[in-house]
Amino acid sequence: MSKQQLDTIVQMLKAQPADPKASIQQIRAGFEQMTVMLPVEPDVKCEPVSAGGIKSEWVAAPGADADRAILYLHGGGYVIGSINTHRALAGRLSRAAKARVLLIDYRLAPEHPFPAAVEDSVAAYRYMLAQGTRPGRIVIAGDSAGGGLTIATLVAIKEAKLPMPAAGVGMSPWVDLEGVGDSMTTKASVDPMVQKDGLREMAQAYLGGKDPHTPLAAPLYADLSGLPPLLIQVGTSETLLDDSTRLAERARKSGVTVTLEPWENMIHVWQAFAPMLDEGQQAIDKIGVFVRKHAA
Repeated sequence: MSKQQLDTIVQMLKAQPADPKASIQQIRAGFEQMTVMLPVEPDVKCEPVSAGGIKSEWVAAPGADADRAILYLHGGGYVIGSINTHRALAGRLSRAAKARVLLIDYRLAPEHPFPAAVEDSVAAYRYMLAQGTRPGRIVIAGDSAGGGLTIATLVAIKEAKLPMPAAGVGMSPWVDLEGVGDSMTTKASVDPMVQKDGLREMAQAYLGGKDPHTPLAAPLYADLSGLPPLLIQVGTSETLLDDSTRLAERARKSGVTVTLEPWENMIHVWQAFAPMLDEGQQAIDKIGVFVRKHAA
């Protein structure tokens, strides 16, 4: 591991403290500005599309198999994030997995609380099926809130009796909207990105007054039986570490094949920093292997 690379990123994140007075629009704009340091690789092609009425984009690196696809659900606490903020990560996933990536702009809270995000992700999956992509060649993936949304989408697909995709991938998934995992406190001093108070605000915005144990909102509490194989990557310096470990445990008890990868000293969604961090690209490469294996 390049400690210097990681230290540089941590210091950069700490130099941008959250403004408690900032509006949702200001927070979103600030997140969008971060994309400047995470550019899309120049040979990646991006094609805007309406996926079941959802503003989306096909992102494809050279060599992507036209018949293998990833439905990608971005992070941002269900409140921020967009195609713009995750296009570069999608491009790297496309290259590693040799797959096209459908990156969607699902509706955000508080304007569109739960279940809007789940409805949009399922609509995008239906679009992929309608376009002729076989479910056995589709993987659903996401980071942070998008990682939680990945699990919720798989459960919703099962409940709708749609054909199940080949697999699911969660990067630092957020699946417990109450933040009751021990790591929320034990890792607070080493996590430069995610803290309990901020998560609670985003959870309230997303839930819109609903019970935080609602299964499709907080999929830690969902019936996970019947889900396809899951890959979960999480850093050991994350307050959300226990979200991943508890999700993996519950999924395994439900008969799901789970690969849990704790990455030593890594921070929240370190994969996004692949242009600056060796371990970011290494984690993406492992996701690529997983996708190619299950969506062969």
